[in-house]
Amino acid sequence: MTTIDARRTEDGLHVSRRDAPGDVRLERVSKLFGETVAVDDVTLEIAAGEFFSLLGPSGCGKTTTLSMIGGFEDPTAGRILLQGEDVTRVPPYRRDVNTVFQSYALFPHLNVFDNVAFGLRRKRLPRQEIRRRVGEMLELVALTGLDTRKPAQLSGGQQQRIALARALVNQPRVLLLDEPLGALDLKLRKQMQLELKRIQHEVGITFLYVTHDQEEAMVMSDRLAVMNAGRIEQVGTPQETYDRPATEFVAGFLGASNLLPGRLGERVDGLVRVDLDRGGSVLAPASEAPADGELVQVGVRPEKLRLAGLRADVPARTNALDGRVTLVTYIGVSHQYAVELAGGGELTVYAQNAGGIALPQEGDPVRVLWEPEHTFIVRKEAS
Repeated sequence: MTTIDARRTEDGLHVSRRDAPGDVRLERVSKLFGETVAVDDVTLEIAAGEFFSLLGPSGCGKTTTLSMIGGFEDPTAGRILLQGEDVTRVPPYRRDVNTVFQSYALFPHLNVFDNVAFGLRRKRLPRQEIRRRVGEMLELVALTGLDTRKPAQLSGGQQQRIALARALVNQPRVLLLDEPLGALDLKLRKQMQLELKRIQHEVGITFLYVTHDQEEAMVMSDRLAVMNAGRIEQVGTPQETYDRPATEFVAGFLGASNLLPGRLGERVDGLVRVDLDRGGSVLAPASEAPADGELVQVGVRPEKLRLAGLRADVPARTNALDGRVTLVTYIGVSHQYAVELAGGGELTVYAQNAGGIALPQEGDPVRVLWEPEHTFIVRKEAS
């Protein structure tokens, strides 16, 4: 089984997989534009056949990282390796990669077939080989029968499929995707997320995907890297990064989080007590806690919480904080509650609309309960 190491040192976050070399490897890569640091000492390895996403807000360095892998930007420092070969100074056309952009970049005067066949014709492949490979690609992206149409005659989703087929038909070792679904409406974007994942499974090519959309990265990725200010904050599977965020930034960027400041206390039976700054204490897994007495933020996701009356029994080893409901919002599948805690601070709670259950109202006193294993701990960041 492939195992993954991730450790933060003074040199930055270093990630490696202890098996065969990956398709893409960055070794201490940095990129400066004048005095501005766009990418800051990134080391990362992406395995062959993996759907890997670079996720982060605008300006975090993810697109610049992708551009360096594709050869469109040169790193200021560090090395880029593709299949073990150093390509740091190799031009884009000599790298075994293709890129799909948000703008599609289709030739408007060419029909679907000719757009997809463009790269093959430049390689001077035999006509029958071109026809066979283009036909296979159009079938893969569900565009069979549309080969004579021009891009303007097709929907945005269909144009995106053309761009994808044109990139895949060249059989690259790595496919780079720079926010390719950003121009689509929400419903179509969700459909294309599943299509991209299906296509990636079928072709078995390494996909490196750039996005600022957390849900998009979670749905499609085998693993993802969360970037912030040019650095990688955490690498892991979607479940790992969501359930066990490594930093305060990751906790806040990947979905909604409740974070409460506190200080680490005693450890008993695999749990650690965290004494909250505004009164009360909660339990968390001791395995992820730093040194005793350290200032931390204790976190829990809103859907892990449940509401009960103040007289409700609290089972042993269950976290409980008392408060009052200040806001109730109906969001379809659930209600969202804002609960002002008795000692100060606020928790957000999601309660699924299961029906037949009396729900709290604004102003009601409540007890917020959750299990210790759903608590995570991050170091308190300097303000």
